[in-house]
Amino acid sequence: MDLGVPVFELTMNNQTISQQGTGKISILSPADLEIAEVTAEPGVARTGASTDFSRMTPLPKGTRATVIGREGEWLRLDYGAWIKASEVQIVKDAVPPRSIIRSASSRQVSGWTEVLFPLEIPVPVTVQEGERTFTLTLYNTTAQTDIIRIQDDPVISRLEWQQISPLQVQYTFNLKSAQQWGYKLRYEGTTLVLSLKHPPVNTSAVPNSQAKPLSGIKILIDPGHGGPQDGGAVSPVGIREKTVALTVSKLVREELVNRGANVLMTRVEDVDLDLPPRVEMIQKEEPAIAISIHYNALPDNGDAIKTKGVGAFWFHPQAHSLATFLHNYLVAKLNRPSYGVFWNNLAMTRPAVAPSVLMELGFMINPEEFEWIVNPTEQKKLAEAIAQGVTEWFASVK
Repeated sequence: MDLGVPVFELTMNNQTISQQGTGKISILSPADLEIAEVTAEPGVARTGASTDFSRMTPLPKGTRATVIGREGEWLRLDYGAWIKASEVQIVKDAVPPRSIIRSASSRQVSGWTEVLFPLEIPVPVTVQEGERTFTLTLYNTTAQTDIIRIQDDPVISRLEWQQISPLQVQYTFNLKSAQQWGYKLRYEGTTLVLSLKHPPVNTSAVPNSQAKPLSGIKILIDPGHGGPQDGGAVSPVGIREKTVALTVSKLVREELVNRGANVLMTRVEDVDLDLPPRVEMIQKEEPAIAISIHYNALPDNGDAIKTKGVGAFWFHPQAHSLATFLHNYLVAKLNRPSYGVFWNNLAMTRPAVAPSVLMELGFMINPEEFEWIVNPTEQKKLAEAIAQGVTEWFASVK
């Protein structure tokens, strides 16, 4: 329906000024709106039309939503998120995505519980991790639910659901443990598959075994930076962060292996390695935990003498416990200053398949910290403390 040219009015001091707009206003039928289908794996959803805006739950490939706005290269989707036009395709002659859901069920695969939500069309989703809860929201969806069957499960104690608005269904999983170990989302056709990771199996508890404390546990270590293109922070005498991070990471690997862990590293040499391959390795290997090892640079307007300490960074709530524990353990065990524990949207903290943290183990530019950062004896102590901290954290979350 064409409503004609807009007219804008401003009233001030009892005087009204009118000005005709340059465009026209039309009310479009929902059938006339474009339908976008996510082609990226996954699609990056944001709260606004720029990479400056916060990330929302990534959209699984195949997700469909109505486009209700455009701003440059960004599309606004009907459930409230924005996505780059390059990550979707416009589906011709498609109807606005709406779905009925009548049931849900679960199945167990190696190391994971998969919960299946049969839908009529792939709809947008968001997740929220809480204290012993995991909440999944389906948009553009209406429940006609008759039955939900969740078997006795290593992760889930109970599932609850409610229709929180006419087109939003929310599922809340009550969990058996406060520690969550990872999740994945994908579409199999029009069925949404939510995978919840089981706790890692520690074979040191097997009777009559000679296993060590971390036996059977897979851990990924990521030495930060690397190669001629990415040296990271630089010390007062020109030593690069990439070099120290690799040295300490290898020492940490040795200590973890001595405790029985299966340790993977994103790099073992001084090579260029972009962030996407590092993230992809976490996604592929699905370790119990992932730790990215870094040393800090001087922040904006920072004081090279006063700025110091160990920092820890997390993104998903499932990683908060690990980040806090390791930070506190290193500060206490090594008598190091604390820089703090931070929520941060970093590439190496974003993988959801495992608790993933990034550790900043000191400031390269701080003269006092630099002395122990490059000291082989102190590096060995640091590696032992990290490995022991990891060991005690696993024991604490059983």
